Amino acid sequence: MAPQERTPCCEQEDSRANTTIDNKLSDIDLTSGFVNKGFVNDSTDNTTNQKVNDKKDDDRGHKKATDFDDLLPYVGEFGLYQKILFLLMIPFAFFVAFVYFSQIFMTIAPEQHWCWIPELANLTVEERRALAIPPKSDGPFPHDRCSMYSADWSVALAQGRTTPDDEWPVVPCAHGWEYNKSDVPYDTIASQLDWVCEKDNLPATAQAIFFCGAIVGGLVFGWIADKYGRIPALVGTNLIGFGAGIGTAFCNSFWSFALCRFLVGLAFDNCFTMMYILVLEYVGPKWRTFVANMSIALFFTLAASLLPWIALWADDWRKFAVGTSLPFVLAAATPWLVPESARWLVSQGKIDKALTIMKKFERINKTKIPEKVLSEFAESSLTTIKDSEAESKTYSVLDLFKTPRLRRNAILLIIIWMAISLVFDGHVRNVGSLGLDIFLTFTIASATELPADTFLTAVLDRWGRRWLACGSMVISGIFSLLATAVPIGGPSASLAILGRFAVNISYNIGLQYAAELLPTVVRAQGVALIHIMGYVASIVAPFVVYLANISQDLPLLILGILGIVGGLLCLFLPETMDTEMPQTLQDGENFGKDQRFWDMPCFPKKRKEDEENPGRYIKRHSISSRNESDNFVRAAPSAIGSRASIRASIRASVRTRSGSSKREGSKERRENMV
Repeated sequence: MAPQERTPCCEQEDSRANTTIDNKLSDIDLTSGFVNKGFVNDSTDNTTNQKVNDKKDDDRGHKKATDFDDLLPYVGEFGLYQKILFLLMIPFAFFVAFVYFSQIFMTIAPEQHWCWIPELANLTVEERRALAIPPKSDGPFPHDRCSMYSADWSVALAQGRTTPDDEWPVVPCAHGWEYNKSDVPYDTIASQLDWVCEKDNLPATAQAIFFCGAIVGGLVFGWIADKYGRIPALVGTNLIGFGAGIGTAFCNSFWSFALCRFLVGLAFDNCFTMMYILVLEYVGPKWRTFVANMSIALFFTLAASLLPWIALWADDWRKFAVGTSLPFVLAAATPWLVPESARWLVSQGKIDKALTIMKKFERINKTKIPEKVLSEFAESSLTTIKDSEAESKTYSVLDLFKTPRLRRNAILLIIIWMAISLVFDGHVRNVGSLGLDIFLTFTIASATELPADTFLTAVLDRWGRRWLACGSMVISGIFSLLATAVPIGGPSASLAILGRFAVNISYNIGLQYAAELLPTVVRAQGVALIHIMGYVASIVAPFVVYLANISQDLPLLILGILGIVGGLLCLFLPETMDTEMPQTLQDGENFGKDQRFWDMPCFPKKRKEDEENPGRYIKRHSISSRNESDNFVRAAPSAIGSRASIRASIRASVRTRSGSSKREGSKERRENMV
């Protein structure tokens, strides 16, 4: 969920205030650099105003910096090439959905199963169960699923018995199980290898091993992305997913399956995130909300909703594994279709290669970047690189825990994200315990991502992060608890799906909350730590769902309590909407000191501190003086080692750049009009 233009929900703004840069060449002054006509008085000569502004910059002793976002208006913020890249996200969104969810349909076992007795093979299913399986009066099943009577079956058949003898001893299943495939009408690895009864914990264990692979993959491919580029990381992670996914189809034991799933976990979810980052980098700020959210809401949701029906169509878990892994090989064509990250190239000092990519955008979008803008961009990039290198040698993630407020915020972010991750993954995997058809229920639950993302796009930057994160988590918890108080089936499934819808909202908020709250100097490392801890929580989620074997209500009770507790903890974090992100550790320590517990963005209050304390973080919609804005340094490109940290940092930097550009443009308009 990427940031969008932020306006208080209770304010009505003139639509003209949102006027953005026109991409036409007629709006670009080729002789004196970039001129935004949206902020220029029509009665004033643009060239004269530009010279006045240049002189003011010279008088202040510095030149206005130009970064990568300043190039986008010249090549088009969402031109033909960006639209092509947006559509190229489709296969990668399918890949991450297949990686994340496919194991559910490989390891699911039919609910109804009982001991297999070879000597009774000639009897009907009903006759076998009536004669050899102990009945049960409690629970959802009328017969024991893990025990059988021990008897001389040839004698019993010769006597014509159709019911058991009360003196027959009850023993565990000795010859495997047979399954009622009415709910899961195909063979899974769980039914083939009999992962039921005393082995029914193996699917959850395999899923936990998958998330262990995700932790390693996040670190390894995050390092590759920073060292060798986003494209090598994108290709590498998808090819590993391809190889390990194909290997899964040939597994004949738990440990071979667990090894392959660990390797598949390496691909989660960098197989999509790297592409996600690349596209976000190449679209303008006003389009990033659409691209960030609609790529997930449309492509990811479609893939997740189709997955159960692909499993039914394949009719065999091995064919399903091959069918969902084979498309990954298409990622090998990525270097010829997708450009490398220009931002990463700049951070590595490869400015010429970055400019070559921008020239390609010019050709396809039929636009032009003035040479003066390119030279300013190159000069500013070299300066930013030097500053970034100096900062990266100074700070570590441990600095987050050295001061009280920053330490409290960091710990809260870790706990809240772990709760969100566990509740989200728990709802994803608990669909089999809701008493309805798992394939239909999974599809409906997955489809909630679309309205959740659409709703969040509309309200996140109006209602703020703090109260919306709290409300969505608490509502998710309440629906989860209510689902345990109604009959199993339609009522409980409906309430659980509403809980899934609510946690979708809080999950997407959490993706960017940490990046907006942590200081720039440790932002990448801090967000990486927080999201790795989220992976740790996800390891626990399959075992929470496994508790349904003890009681069907236990998973929802745990998810409900965690949702409410995690939501209430969000209220102890400061609000980050419409504020400048902290840059230094001291900024992070002071962030939010002026906020009160009951403050809400919908009801902003004007305070004396706004005039008395020029160093405090100001609202984005206000206009700061040049001296105040000089106190804040634009976040430099940083080394990022986690899929979610990359995503969140990109989103946060997008918002910072968009807000600062509008403030500077508004300031220039006021000066020009004078």
